[in-house]
Amino acid sequence: IEIGSWIGLAAMTRSEITIKDVSWENLGLIPNVFRKLGITLEKRGDDIYIPAHTDGYQVKTDIDGSILTISDAPWPGFTPDLLSIVLVVATQCKGDVLIHQKMFESRLFFVDKLIDMGAKIILCDPHRAVVIGHDFKSRLKATTMSSPDIRAGISLLIAALSANGTSTIQNIEQIDRGYERIDERLRAIGAKIVRA
Repeated sequence: IEIGSWIGLAAMTRSEITIKDVSWENLGLIPNVFRKLGITLEKRGDDIYIPAHTDGYQVKTDIDGSILTISDAPWPGFTPDLLSIVLVVATQCKGDVLIHQKMFESRLFFVDKLIDMGAKIILCDPHRAVVIGHDFKSRLKATTMSSPDIRAGISLLIAALSANGTSTIQNIEQIDRGYERIDERLRAIGAKIVRA
């Protein structure tokens, strides 16, 4: 889950990053789902190299031209804990994506905060959201928000790091529960982040 979070962070901030010692054989569908969003991932030994996506990333549509659907499933399917990251990453893709949260209730209700930041998201019902990608033509804008849980919290943090302006995220204990020393680690790779 943490590896998927770093992939999403790199894509949204258009940053070049290498994620070390990822245990490729245990990543399951995670790399392929991000590739469907148009994100380039290179296997370098047991590391993942993600180049800076300075020209953005293009969603891979199905052969019949239908909208890309990303849904969760029990392992070895795509983990539900990364759907919120994929949803945030989709806000800046070239193309549209349907996110279908099949396994849990109420995990998509954080999208109102992303809409406040300028994302184009249609919440169809408690389990499905259509994301209309901005292709970085319109950046997300900073806001003050609260982290409802670990998954939504890290997604909002990624959105804030990619947005114009300074955002404030409250209730950060939720993020701390899943990501040890996240602020220190982000500062180490250049993020401007302060714990208040």
